[in-house]
Order: sequence, then structure tokens, then C-alpha cells
Amino acid sequence: MNCIQETNFKFPGQTAFYRGKVRDVYAFPEKLVMIASDRISAFDVVLPRAIPFKGQVLNQTAAYFLRATVDIVPNWLLNIPDPNVSIGLKCEPYAVEMVVRGYLAGHAWRQYRDGYRILCGVALPDGLRENDRLPTPIITPSTKAHEGHDEDISRDEILSRSIVPEQEYIQLENYALALFARGTEMAAEQGLILVDTKYEFGNLNGKVYLIDEVHTPDSSRYFYADTYGENQKAGLPQKQLSKEFVREWLIENGFQGKTGQTIPAMSDEWVNQISTRYIELFEKVTGQHFQPADSADPLARIETNILQAN
Repeated sequence: MNCIQETNFKFPGQTAFYRGKVRDVYAFPEKLVMIASDRISAFDVVLPRAIPFKGQVLNQTAAYFLRATVDIVPNWLLNIPDPNVSIGLKCEPYAVEMVVRGYLAGHAWRQYRDGYRILCGVALPDGLRENDRLPTPIITPSTKAHEGHDEDISRDEILSRSIVPEQEYIQLENYALALFARGTEMAAEQGLILVDTKYEFGNLNGKVYLIDEVHTPDSSRYFYADTYGENQKAGLPQKQLSKEFVREWLIENGFQGKTGQTIPAMSDEWVNQISTRYIELFEKVTGQHFQPADSADPLARIETNILQAN
């Protein structure tokens, strides 16, 4: 199977190129062409093997939720010319990610377990267990790192360092919480719980836009609602749809992205298992059947579709 490890196109009118952890981004004077590759990252490190159909899952999941939330906040998306490609408005990104958490899981739980009761300036009550529901959803922002690790940051730090003007930051907070509420409703309709997620925003001509991906397996964590209460009461791990199972596998194999650590080898069986989990998430969160794209020559397919659309 031909995975999309990276792209290296040269399009007419292209002004810049940026390769992120997962996406290859081609800039034009007023638009961006964003290609979701099959690369997978964890702990802010790109893992050595690509995952079949992962990019398609990300791109189509993001498009589904961008279209479903446009009544809350305008977003950058203009067109989906290919299963792995989004074309949208070229916005100036804000230098923070708005992480919204409804439950104590993942990074937040690891911090809490280690004794921290203040997360990004937000006080957490004592006595919580892993995966407990928080009294109310909280925002725990992080800086956006082009290289290396994103870092937790508080609202006060963002404002005191003038990373985002106060009025605009208030707008980002309001949008993030409204999006999380909509995502929670949509997840519940599919028998899921939206545990936590991140949103990225940009500015174009003084207007805030939602950019990048929304409610995807790379940016979000979901629990299955039907087993949540029983598992929590029994102190059992939650059945979930997210990339957390990849992080857990890395931790078990001695890797958390720290200096001197080696990424464990990824077998064909493990790669295919990750692919299956991503496809499961797409079908579960959207309620739609996944139609694999033609993978005979995905780079030629993508290039042709972009040229025809652009």
C-alpha cells in the first residue's frame, strides 16, 4: 500500500512551503493548500512509519466538523479537491492552541497524578481520579511550536506577554467553549463522549477564523458513552477513540520524546492496527462509511486534483 510520507510539489503561483508534523502546506497569495500526509506524530515527534489512510481520515473528519460548526465561527475551509487535501483562506495564525478539557485524561491526568493542582493557571480540585469528569470544561492553552514541544501556558501569561490581545483572546475562549459544546452534542449523538480537544485560530483582515483541523483523532479524545460509567466506577481504563493508544504504546516501550530516548520499532501488524483504529474513529464520530481513496499512485492523484482545483 502506498502511503503518503511526504510531498514535494512545485505549483504555479506557489509562494511558500511548510512541512509540519503531519501536514504539508503550500502557500499562495490568498490561499493555502494543506495536504494531510499519512505521517503520525506523538510527543511532538514524527514516528518513522506512515499509517495507511491516516491522512484521509484526518482531512475528511476535519472537513465534516468544519462544515458542521460554521454557524458558530467562520473557518478557513473553501474546498476539498482530494480526500487528502483542503484548500482554504490564508490566515495569520495565533501563536497559541486552545485546548479544552471536559475530563481529567491524558496530559492533564499525568500532571495531576504527579501532584500538580494548577494546570495552565486553572485550579483543579483534590480527589479526582483518572478520566473523571471535570466540574466544568476548562481551557488549558499551549504555545504552538514549529519545532520541538508545545508548552503549557496560562491565560495570564498569554495576556501579560501580549501573545494575543485581550479582546481577541476573550473571543478565542468563547469560540473554543462553544465549539466544545457543539462537539459534545455531536459526539453524544454517536454514543461518544468528547473528552478533550484543541482548536487553532487565525486572523484575516481583523476577523477571527477557525483554522487547521477540528475534532479529529489527532486533536481530540473520545470515550464510549455506554461503558464510561461502569468502567469509571470499577476503576477500569476507558474504551476510547483517540491517538492516546499510540502514546501509551510508546510509553510502555520507553519513549516519551525526551532527549536520548529511541523510538521503538513499528511492526507491520502495529501499523495496520493503528490504521484500523483511525478508520474506526472516522466512522464512529461522523456516522459515515469510510471509502478508501485510490492508493495506486496517491501523489499523482493529489497533484492532479490540486492543479484542477487551483
